[in-house]
Amino acid sequence: MTARAVTQPRYTFDLPEGLEASEPPEARGLTRDAVRMLVSYKGSGSIVPSSFVFLPRFLDPGDLLVINTSGTLPAAVEAVADDGTVLAIHLSTQLDGARWVVEPRRIVGRTTERWTGPLPSQNLRLAGAASAVLDEPYGDRGRLWMATLDLGMRTLSWLAAHGRPIRYGYVERPWPIEMYQNVYATTPGSAEMPSAGRPFTPQAITALVAKGVGITPLVLHTGVASLEADELPYPERMIVPAATAERVNAAHDGGHRVIAVGTTVVRALETAGADDGRVAAYEGWTDRVISPDEGVHVVDGMITGWHEPASSHLMMLEAIAGGELLAASYEAAVAQGFRWHEFGDTHLILP
Repeated sequence: MTARAVTQPRYTFDLPEGLEASEPPEARGLTRDAVRMLVSYKGSGSIVPSSFVFLPRFLDPGDLLVINTSGTLPAAVEAVADDGTVLAIHLSTQLDGARWVVEPRRIVGRTTERWTGPLPSQNLRLAGAASAVLDEPYGDRGRLWMATLDLGMRTLSWLAAHGRPIRYGYVERPWPIEMYQNVYATTPGSAEMPSAGRPFTPQAITALVAKGVGITPLVLHTGVASLEADELPYPERMIVPAATAERVNAAHDGGHRVIAVGTTVVRALETAGADDGRVAAYEGWTDRVISPDEGVHVVDGMITGWHEPASSHLMMLEAIAGGELLAASYEAAVAQGFRWHEFGDTHLILP
């Protein structure tokens, strides 16, 4: 399983450090749905600043939101090498049974950084008398490894006792796993939160349903991101239920828009979709990388967060919004002080 060869991202920008969201909005006295939202229209090129709580105003009855109900794992654990070196291990993707793709990371103060150079050992001791063996590198970037875990219990139970949410240097202190869960998450499996859905609250969902906007689920378990290495996404597990495929097709048949909540949903729908935009049920792996070269065939718009300069996600956004609107949207977001990353503000792209 290897990602398809795709042209690397063509769009980058300067992100001021002060725009990185270092804490959840709740820590600033806001509800989840009070984060800011920039609305970008591909057809007119207009860009409208708003707030996520007003999302129903920008959608029409009959529009269909597709959400990813994968739940976030406490996927960061400490490990000790044979020579006593303490390092962090980020569990990324479960391959089968006890075999996982993992990322070893160097602990630096309150955060971690990408491990470079030889590892101190491929045999690692974990908490609770558990262990891991780094069997061989995964992919050709040298960042990820295939590992065999010996935990002595179910993985989810062990992680609940010994794991913590993955966090990067811009988040200044630990937060409980609940802060990294979307309110509609049902199926644990993501290394990192599918964060485009974080602003949703029960009240926001109720308001959308009252407007006549449909909501339908799929599952894609996200692997680890890498802020230090500009990489294309690796293969991930996904499920598009038959009912969701039918609702997507029915929305299009009725002349309505299909709006993906997050890059994970775009990846899943475009994997399950044909060139004519028809979607079929799908369960398995996806190595699909969405780029402007191939465009999108299923989704009409999306809700997403604000992504790092030169991130591979920007290729997907360009495929949906077009390069000119994408650049104008990011310039506006920086100028207006929108916040980045999983605890930040949001971006609604519409046709």
